[in-house]
Amino acid sequence: MFAADSFALTYIAIPVLIFIARVADVSIGTIRIVFVSKGLKVLAPLLGFFEILIWLLAMTKIFENLDNWIYFIAYAGGFAMGNYIGLKIEEHLALGYVNIRIITQKSGADLIEKLSGNGYGVTYMNAHGSKGQVNIIYCVLKRKNINDITALIKEFNPNAFYTLEDIRFANFGVFPSRSMARTYPFPLRKGK
Repeated sequence: MFAADSFALTYIAIPVLIFIARVADVSIGTIRIVFVSKGLKVLAPLLGFFEILIWLLAMTKIFENLDNWIYFIAYAGGFAMGNYIGLKIEEHLALGYVNIRIITQKSGADLIEKLSGNGYGVTYMNAHGSKGQVNIIYCVLKRKNINDITALIKEFNPNAFYTLEDIRFANFGVFPSRSMARTYPFPLRKGK
């Protein structure tokens, strides 16, 4: 009975805990990096504390049992899964803002009108590309609205070329809901 309990603990329970710990610390690390890139100076270090604490707990168990290769597999599997889950969480959070640049040979007037009509601020210009005249349209939007904008682009011009760029800071703008502040995610107070 004791041998069976010891086997279950050594070869099932502890590897599962190591796997879960790695998933947790790598997921937290991925989110922490996003927070650092967005300038969230309080949340990033707080997440870093828990990330390293969890990592130390997992590593302690591995170093206590260097002859157990299942722990190494659990550790590596947790790392891989943690990257995947961290990216999914980050994608779901959709923090911050992006600049979308749309280049179209077809007239962009209808798309510009639709974007403006939906409350998005739009800047555009006529330019000359390698294949002739083009319209260049710029729009700053919340990351969570990317799918809405790309659907509009595909509706009005499925052959348009567009790029997305992350924006770390921005100061005011035209948005469907409210203006963004330079100190994201906290709104700019009046009188500042």
